[in-house]
Amino acid sequence: MLDSDQVRTLVARSGEIKGGLVAFAQGPRYRRRLEARIAAAENEYGELDQIRLIQVIDEFILQHRRPGGRTVAEQYAAQRAHLMAEAERAMLLGWADVVEGVFEVDSVKRDVLMLHHLRDDLDYQVYSNAGRGALAGLKKGMFLYGRIVPVHPDSDAWLVSGGLQAFPKSAAGVVAQAAVFSDVSGALRRNPELRERSWAMQGEFRSTFIEVFGADWAILPPKSADEKLRELYRRRTDAALAKAGNESPKSAASAAQAFEGLPPALLDSESVGLIFDEVEGLCFYEGYGLLDELFASPSLARSRPYAEQLRGYLRDESVAPMAIRRLVERHPGNADQVFQAVLRKPDFRWAEDGEALLRKRKPEFFATDPQPSTAVIGQRLADLLQRTG
Repeated sequence: MLDSDQVRTLVARSGEIKGGLVAFAQGPRYRRRLEARIAAAENEYGELDQIRLIQVIDEFILQHRRPGGRTVAEQYAAQRAHLMAEAERAMLLGWADVVEGVFEVDSVKRDVLMLHHLRDDLDYQVYSNAGRGALAGLKKGMFLYGRIVPVHPDSDAWLVSGGLQAFPKSAAGVVAQAAVFSDVSGALRRNPELRERSWAMQGEFRSTFIEVFGADWAILPPKSADEKLRELYRRRTDAALAKAGNESPKSAASAAQAFEGLPPALLDSESVGLIFDEVEGLCFYEGYGLLDELFASPSLARSRPYAEQLRGYLRDESVAPMAIRRLVERHPGNADQVFQAVLRKPDFRWAEDGEALLRKRKPEFFATDPQPSTAVIGQRLADLLQRTG
């Protein structure tokens, strides 16, 4: 692990390195793409405040991956490797590990902040390369929205990346509500304890779904699906409140998240498929009944509405592979006929070709480790929600 002197040396160098990186991103190679990102972030009047502008640039250079797979920062590091010390290059490449969200200020000492991330429930020692002036006015109990990155992979220290937006202590209720829904997947990845609790909570919610629907899946008319989902979420909220007792009813109810009804697109569909998968969680699928009929009677593939429905599911990036696997499992022996007709590939065999098809059409579902779709919150965030409820 780096000692404090080594950390401060890197912090001091980080400003110059970041400045060169930003200039590189604004050069002819990336300018048009960066300008497009900035334009997309502007409001309807073509306006973008300074803090958001800095965040957009920061996201572009550290996290946006080019067609070749590299970020702007990785490309910059490759081209400048001979001009940087090994520790500096490792620092730059480590900036891909961005932690974004709402932080509570635990302390301010010279150029170092001790921050608590409200969503992942972890503490961070954060430096600023802009000097003490950048932290002027910050006090214990205030809240910050911003981004931080590691100073170096071999250090527990972090560095402000982009601007920080400060909120007074009196804004606790507003920022706590915002934090509930911010960076959920990142929070679970960083905090294994929260992740394990979230998997357990998702399992409990799935059990309630099975109680209400009689199985872990259902195909229903939209109105019936909406009614049963309202019952499901009522039971979930009641269970959360009963488990919390009188200690934190507000945080329990917030974590449960009331059901606000199916979106209009689903309400207008001929049927809604509801699947509560052990891994993917609760998923809703428009027109799932058509596909169930198709896999039950493969001859329907000659009918355009049925064939187009399956093609649409294969194209749609939001449809999980398990939604298609479920259809194959429900109607064993029919998948080959269905896909041969719909894909116009007479040699297609699900047993040999099915997984490759799903990986080709839906690569994002195979690119990362699965995370629970239902996430618990940490104790500090629960306390803030309770006190400001």
